[in-house]
Amino acid sequence: MIKQIFLIFILTISTFTSVANASNEHTVLIVLTSHDQLGTTGRKTGFWLPELTHPYYRLKKANINVDIASIKGGLAPIDAKALAEPDDYHQVFLNDAELMTKVINTIPLNQIDANEYDAVIFSGGSGPMWDFPDNRDVARVASDILNKNGVLAAVCHGVAAITNVKLANGDYLVKGKRVTGFSNQEESDLGTTDIVPFLLQNRLIERGGIYSSAAAWQTNVIEDGQLITGQNPASATLLAERVIAKLKANN
Repeated sequence: MIKQIFLIFILTISTFTSVANASNEHTVLIVLTSHDQLGTTGRKTGFWLPELTHPYYRLKKANINVDIASIKGGLAPIDAKALAEPDDYHQVFLNDAELMTKVINTIPLNQIDANEYDAVIFSGGSGPMWDFPDNRDVARVASDILNKNGVLAAVCHGVAAITNVKLANGDYLVKGKRVTGFSNQEESDLGTTDIVPFLLQNRLIERGGIYSSAAAWQTNVIEDGQLITGQNPASATLLAERVIAKLKANN
């Protein structure tokens, strides 16, 4: 279904050219997973569409440029289960030539220069649990953004991006930081506790993070300095609003 949508859309946008608004003051990078297999179950996964669309449209409304990258570049895999759930932005996305093009042609993360961005958001979906934690470009971009006093944000399973990032002194980035991310209860609700390579809540605590969560599936965003984390899909819009507020405060 997803491939058919993209194939049809590619034909309709073959001559589409995206022109960035050069007057926009800030540029934010959203990073998607390239992993589409749910462990050894034979089921597909990918990125969770609302964790892209909700931040993206909130950032665009604030007149912020947004680039989309993924681990491998090219077409980022959408978890089809997202489209089965009602969401006001699904149809907006499917009718949006600019964003659709960015998802079809994501920038390979190894080509990203963090100095060109004021903030990065690592988006969620189950896929990031496999290809975010040990990726050297994830660690590089996250570290470089913080080193330039940019905003480092992640939502839901996208918080896996920061679990293995270390500072120059050898400490884990999350050590002593107030953080959140997809909770053990939420993983259990999905029936994926024994499928994902690790439990995100547990890993953040193991790395020295000060983890806290709201009730399962409720909005929860934690801000600690330049680090902003969101617990679940319901937190994606608020996370974007916190990123925007932080960018304005940094001016």
